[in-house]
Amino acid sequence: MTRSTRISETTREERIQIVAEALAWGDDCGDCSLDTWGIDNFYQPYIDGELELAELNMARASRAYVLGDAEREGRGDSCAM
Repeated sequence: MTRSTRISETTREERIQIVAEALAWGDDCGDCSLDTWGIDNFYQPYIDGELELAELNMARASRAYVLGDAEREGRGDSCAM
């Protein structure tokens, strides 16, 4: 069974662990920390119980991956086939 990531069903400590596990760099990273990349700052509202994890991820995705029609002109089809 998958554990819940919802704020109402987790403690602050569990949310820290969820973020750390999801963003783990593995053994190849050596002394890397979440702090090194500023990732903890992005997920801080989730850790503090202010915004759900899904809300943060959607906000980041919508800022990073939205192209308006004006930006698509001249780029051609997105399909390579």
